[in-house]
Amino acid sequence: MDRWRGRVALVTGASVGIGASVVEKLVEHGMTVVGCARNVAKIEANAEKLKKCAGKLVPVKCDLRREEEILAMFELIKKEYGGVDVCINNAGCAVSPDSILSGSTDSWRTQLEVNVLALCICSRESVKQMREKNADDGQIVNLSSMSGHRIPPFKGGTTHFYSSTKFAVNAITEATRRELRELKTHIRVAMICPGLVRTEFQGRLLGDMAKGEELYASQEQILEADDIASLVVTILQTPPHVQIHDILVRPTAQVY
Repeated sequence: MDRWRGRVALVTGASVGIGASVVEKLVEHGMTVVGCARNVAKIEANAEKLKKCAGKLVPVKCDLRREEEILAMFELIKKEYGGVDVCINNAGCAVSPDSILSGSTDSWRTQLEVNVLALCICSRESVKQMREKNADDGQIVNLSSMSGHRIPPFKGGTTHFYSSTKFAVNAITEATRRELRELKTHIRVAMICPGLVRTEFQGRLLGDMAKGEELYASQEQILEADDIASLVVTILQTPPHVQIHDILVRPTAQVY
């Protein structure tokens, strides 16, 4: 990770879960990390905790459903830090119910805005800044899901639309890779597709954090946010001539 020391990373959805774990690891490795979320207070608390690390965490309040807020954040990064070298598109959401035949249009729209459009906007703006600053070894990492490779076998289709957005992320990742090759740049893009990870995701999906914890407790094994953050570090440590495209990762005991 030595070549990333002192360089700039953006992590979306940085307040909790996988995003918060990724932020911590990158700051520990000496990077300047811009962490964004709507709930910036949790990122500010994390920044205080990480003050003694080699790098630093810069909290930014940003609603990824609003393009103007995303663009303002990138302007801030360019003005204060010269632009991004690494973009971790971590933010994602599932809204219950979100089945295809009975889900609400509003829930679909929210998931498209966060899971698909914000990811595309952040990737576009990141590559623009990487090229402006001649960061030809820049890296994008998209957090997708195992649900982007198969439709989860849950009754009622409560994550079917969410799964559809993650299938889109998989296609966008490959399209981004091809477009970067057409630009004759060595900027890389990778994707991580986790199975069940202990975060606030299930509690939010079920509308009850206690039920989310019950679901995790009912599993034989479960991944932790740090497991996924370690994979982000693995991608960044890979030599520039090696491109990791897609990592599928699930608990050993997970069946589907």
